[in-house]
Amino acid sequence: DVSDPDRLIQCPLVKHHQIRARRFPYHLVKCKESNPEIAKKLATCPFNARHLVPKADLSNHIMKCNDKTFMEQDVVSQSCEPAQEQLNNGSTWQAPPCNEDWET
Repeated sequence: DVSDPDRLIQCPLVKHHQIRARRFPYHLVKCKESNPEIAKKLATCPFNARHLVPKADLSNHIMKCNDKTFMEQDVVSQSCEPAQEQLNNGSTWQAPPCNEDWET
C-alpha cells in the first residue's frame, strides 16, 4: 500500500538500503551526505524530492512522474477556485460610505 508508513523503500543512492517510508526523507539527507560522489550523479525530481534519478534520465522521469499529475491537478483547481467563488458569492462588495468632502 502506497500510503503505508511502514512499507520498505529502496534507497536510490545505495541499493541495499531498505528504509521505512516514514523515515525515507531523513535517510535521503543523511545518505547524500555520506555518499557525495553518488549524489553528484543524481538529480532531484521537481515534483517530488524523494525521487532521485540519474541526471541523464531526469527529463524522461519528469514526463512520466506520477506526482506531476497531482501537481497539475492542484494548479488547475487553484486557478479555478477564485473565479468559482466569485460566481457563487455574486461579488456584492460595496465601498464604505465616505464622509469626506474634498470641495470644502
